[in-house]
Amino acid sequence: MMLIPCPWCGPRNETEFHYGGQADVAYPADPQAVSDVDWARFLFYRANPKGAFAERWNHQAGCRRWFTLRRDTRTNEILHDDGAVTR
Repeated sequence: MMLIPCPWCGPRNETEFHYGGQADVAYPADPQAVSDVDWARFLFYRANPKGAFAERWNHQAGCRRWFTLRRDTRTNEILHDDGAVTR
């Protein structure tokens, strides 16, 4: 079980959260000009790295807010900007 640090509610069990996918995916500036292939790539293709990865999470069972955090996909450790690690 993962302990996720909500910026507003503090550390909570992962069952309280909903995973929102890769963070910082930019919406196309002109969606009407995007080809079907590029639109499908935008909607369905995401990075799947081994290591640090920025993700969006929603605290559904708490404050219901969205936030971004960095997680090591190999170990599920939450990585903080100050270098600290949550296990």
